Amino acid sequence: MTKPIITLSDNFVALISAGASGIGKVIAEHLLALGANVHICDISEKAISDFIEANPSASASLCDVSDYQQVNKVYNELRDTYGKLDLLVNNAGIAGPTAKVEDIDPTDWRATVEVDLHAQFYFTKLAVPLLKHNPQGGSIINISSNAAFFGFPLRSPYTACKWALIGLTKTWAMELGPDNIRVNAICPGSVKGSRIDGVIERDAAERGVSSDKIREIYQMQSSMRLFVGPEDIANTIAFLASPLGACISGQAIGLDGHTESLSNNL
Repeated sequence: MTKPIITLSDNFVALISAGASGIGKVIAEHLLALGANVHICDISEKAISDFIEANPSASASLCDVSDYQQVNKVYNELRDTYGKLDLLVNNAGIAGPTAKVEDIDPTDWRATVEVDLHAQFYFTKLAVPLLKHNPQGGSIINISSNAAFFGFPLRSPYTACKWALIGLTKTWAMELGPDNIRVNAICPGSVKGSRIDGVIERDAAERGVSSDKIREIYQMQSSMRLFVGPEDIANTIAFLASPLGACISGQAIGLDGHTESLSNNL
C-alpha cells in the first residue's frame, strides 16, 4: 500500500473552532481521515450532534467563541480528554454586514470583531501553554482572507479583522518560534458554500443587481476564475501541520487562484 504523502505524529491532537459545519467540518473530517484526534467546538448544539453522529471518534464542546469563559471551558474539556495539543485552527468567523461604512450599525461592527478577531486571540492565548508543553512543539493556523491583501468594499469590519489577523500571525510567529511553535495564516478567496452565497445575495441587494451578476464579478477577481473548495483549505492545513511544513511560519498564504483585485466594480 502506498503511504500517504502527509503524515501526522502519533496521538496528534487538533482543535478546530467552529468545526461542526461548513469549512470547519471539512477541515475536521480531513484531519480525522489522516488519523488525528480531533476536538471541535461550535455554537450550534444541533450541528455538533450531527457531526459527532457522523464522526464518533471526534469530541466536541458547545461554545460561543466570543465569550472568553466559554473558550476557557473548551480548553478544560480538551485537557481532560487528550491532555495535549498539536494544532489549533482558528476557523471561527462571520461575514459581518454588507454595507458602506456610513451605513454600518455599530452593533454589527462589534459583533463581527468579537467573532473574527477577539475569538482568535482567546483561542491562541489558551493554546500556547499546551503547545509549549508539547515536546514536538506545534502549529497555529489562522483562517484569514484574501481581503487582507487588498481591502474589500462594503465589508469594512470583516476586512479590518482579516488584516489584523495577518499582523497577529507574524507577531505570534516571532514570539513563539523559539518554542518550536509555527504560526501561519491561510487567506482563501471566495469559498464555495452557503456562506459565500449569502454574501453574494446581500451584495446584490445593496447594489440593486442580480446575484448572478455579483457571482460573475467575484469569479472574475481570480486569475483562475474560480471559487476555492473547502477541501483546498483542509489540504493546506494538513500540509502546514505536518512535518512537510516544519520550516514554514509567519506566512500569509494566498489560496485563491491568484486574486487580481477586490474592487468589485460593476
